[in-house]
Amino acid sequence: MVWGMIERYQTVEMKDLWSEASKYRAWLRVELEATRAWSELGHVPAGAVQDLETRTQNDPLDEAFAARVQEIENVTRHDIVAFTTALTERYGENARFIHLGLTSTDVVDTALNLQLSQALELIIADTRALHQTCKTQATRYKHTPCIGRTHGIHAEPMTFGLKFLNWMSALERDLERLQAAQKRIQVVMLSGSVGTFAHVDPALEGKVAAVFGWEVAKISNQTLSRDRHAEVMSALAILGSTFEKIAVEVRHLQRSEVREAMEPFAKGQKGSSSMPHKKNPIGCENITGMARLLRSNLHVALENMTLWHERDISHSSAERVILPDSTTLASFAARRLNRILADLVVFPQQMLKNIDALNGLIFSQRVLHGLLEKGNLPREKAYEIVQRCSLEAWESGEHFRQVLSRDPEMILSSAELEEAFGLEWYLREVDTIYARFGL
Repeated sequence: MVWGMIERYQTVEMKDLWSEASKYRAWLRVELEATRAWSELGHVPAGAVQDLETRTQNDPLDEAFAARVQEIENVTRHDIVAFTTALTERYGENARFIHLGLTSTDVVDTALNLQLSQALELIIADTRALHQTCKTQATRYKHTPCIGRTHGIHAEPMTFGLKFLNWMSALERDLERLQAAQKRIQVVMLSGSVGTFAHVDPALEGKVAAVFGWEVAKISNQTLSRDRHAEVMSALAILGSTFEKIAVEVRHLQRSEVREAMEPFAKGQKGSSSMPHKKNPIGCENITGMARLLRSNLHVALENMTLWHERDISHSSAERVILPDSTTLASFAARRLNRILADLVVFPQQMLKNIDALNGLIFSQRVLHGLLEKGNLPREKAYEIVQRCSLEAWESGEHFRQVLSRDPEMILSSAELEEAFGLEWYLREVDTIYARFGL
């Protein structure tokens, strides 16, 4: 793991989950469940299983155990052999029944699924919290008018709440993807050296899966197919891109020329070492950077899908980096973005000011429709009139309504023009949109 950057982003739960000791606890859980299943199938004495359960119940594998495994691995150059050797030192004679009939990847892949499932559970909880914040802010700013922009240019009026509602909807889809990816990874694989069950009773795999409440991998070779992990990474990459989508919008709204919303700025916070006036969107910029990492790590996960024959370990070294890093980054980004949106500083008066920044030009479509409804004009002719007046207003800085009112081909009355420049028309269906979400 790239600890120099990642460690400070971790929650206590995520940091513990990806520790070496936690990894060995996951390995031991798989090993013990397999040993118990062997006993139920009549291949391991019940007394041996009871002894192991008693010894392990009050003996959570700690960092000292992890250090001992590392000492042994320095000699054996094999992690599972080092692990089982350390277990024999710790638990004595009955430890010989641990790892019976299994190959290393049976344990490593199934245990990794345990860790990934738990990591995804943390990320799902963080994403749900962010979703709730978007829902709260969508309700709060439901009827707060602002300008909508397309291509970065003022388009037509909308409400600030609709931005949050849009983000909330995207996060709902992200949650669906995360849950689907979590389900995909919740499988047990205990099928032996090349997946043929030559030294393992297939019933053992089913018994362990039942304990976890998971499914068995219907077929494997010596590894669990990495399309499952790629799906997890894809869900995280898309989630990160949702975060970036939100963050970039906040960054744009915080620009000095716009100033409709900004990140919270804490007491004592400094924006620049040289310019005391600065308040920069550093949190959102940070989230953009993390989204790039999540997308980059997805590329590695896709590369990991291709292995030689029944197994090689080209994927293993990469996964030791990308899986802890990506789950940590996704969790942190969700929490950081949640704090930003929950405490977002919003300037409704500036939003109203920006709506009128183009002197009424944003109402051009309403005027166009007014001409089409009142007169017997071809659309092309009506468009020509409105565009001609629009361009004059652009160049002169005069209010669009004044330019329209004196155009010789204008057939709308002063009252009809006045109505065309009202916000109410543009915002009349906001409640309809919200009703689709039960709000």
